[in-house]
Amino acid sequence: MEVVAHMSTRKHRRRRLSAPADMPVPGQGGEPGRGDMEAAAMAGERPIGRDAGSSAPHGRQKAASRGKAAIDGQAAMLLAVLTLFNSANAFSGTFVPVYLFKAGHNYSLVGMYSLLQYLCGGICVWLAGAWVKQKGLVLSLRTGVALSGIFYLSVLLLGGAARSYAAPLGMLNGIAGGFFWLAYNVLYFEITERDNRDRFNGWAGLLGSGVGMFAPWLSGIIIAARGGDAGYAVIFGLSLALFVLAAVISAKLKKRPPQGRYQWFMAIRELRDPSSPWRRFVPAILFQGLRDGVFMFLIGLTVYAATQREKQLGSFYLVTSLVALVSFWICGKLLRPSRRSAAMLAGTLAMTAVIVPLLAGVKYSTLLLLGIGTSLFAPLYMIPMTSAVFDLIGRSEDSARRRVEYTVLREASLTVGRVAGVGAFLVVASGGTPSPDRLAWLLLILGSAPIAGWWFIRRSLKVQGQTATAAGERRP
Repeated sequence: MEVVAHMSTRKHRRRRLSAPADMPVPGQGGEPGRGDMEAAAMAGERPIGRDAGSSAPHGRQKAASRGKAAIDGQAAMLLAVLTLFNSANAFSGTFVPVYLFKAGHNYSLVGMYSLLQYLCGGICVWLAGAWVKQKGLVLSLRTGVALSGIFYLSVLLLGGAARSYAAPLGMLNGIAGGFFWLAYNVLYFEITERDNRDRFNGWAGLLGSGVGMFAPWLSGIIIAARGGDAGYAVIFGLSLALFVLAAVISAKLKKRPPQGRYQWFMAIRELRDPSSPWRRFVPAILFQGLRDGVFMFLIGLTVYAATQREKQLGSFYLVTSLVALVSFWICGKLLRPSRRSAAMLAGTLAMTAVIVPLLAGVKYSTLLLLGIGTSLFAPLYMIPMTSAVFDLIGRSEDSARRRVEYTVLREASLTVGRVAGVGAFLVVASGGTPSPDRLAWLLLILGSAPIAGWWFIRRSLKVQGQTATAAGERRP
């Protein structure tokens, strides 16, 4: 899966778009978030072997010599920045909801913090789209890293008083994430290709699971050893240092030129078009956000509420992330476009099934079963879902030129889903502490949302798989 180098001449660009029909077929499952060949088929377009208009920089010959699965230096650099960013958040982000929760054991406070985080992040992505197209992706990425560092510095300086500033801190963290993830996702699209996207996302999942395994575990040990706010101060300081290192490494990413005018309301025009494949993918992404918005903070918070020990929460993430690491590695190797639909359906059904034991009681054992089951089966859903969306962005030259706008559309869809999910949680937790039964049913309802997402794009995935098989997709 070769990483395609940037083509500087029109002649090269024409050659690229006239790729032979027997080239590797677009799209192999990817990525944390976040259908394609079918979109091209339904639009009457000839499938293109690689992402049209992608500008993965430099090193084409080197990548080709290592084989189609090769990841070049820029992709490795982006993985390094992503891993450091995820490491910083794994050390402290896991425990920020717990830190806020300990003030008064109020679930609503944590829910409001998360709601503002998602809402401000989504608005930031939409507004930052114009800045990204004019000023460049790398600057936006570094701004996100810097603001994340400022967030943890603020928590560090505020100490115990940070709990009184949950709302502005949530907004700051959301804005930081908005700048970072918009830039990261567009860079990810430019640096990777349809035929090496599985490999990149397999590595991203593998590294993410690795840091997700050890960082919270170490944080739990540090908090238990230092005790109270002193332990939290140490892990927030560690996160700040990792963000600084991520900012330094991000300077080695090659700057991208301006990409033209930003189309502010392109998403609305796209959704009004009856023939647009995004009319099927936007609901699927929204249902993904509906689950993620609550699960990203509530599972860890519920584990802490059940055990009252940060060290136990760290051990929980050690076990579940180890399972995710192995699962991402296996899925990254075995998933192919022709298997996407079956993999997503199996993944969504299994992810829902492991929630059912919570109906018998929300306790550490059932939460651990949920965590292990989700870690085991989530890659079957996440890898195909993410790559399918980014393959859709690269389905044509015109679509690829508007990659920033399409990435904004993806993030906006996730935001709507996340805000809706947290809104439902706030209703359930309106008294401050929801009953275990209501909490379990909420998790089951929101956790089953990806099944509906699969239903919306199931035909797209099947057409893509058929196209891949017809093009002679290589079997493992």
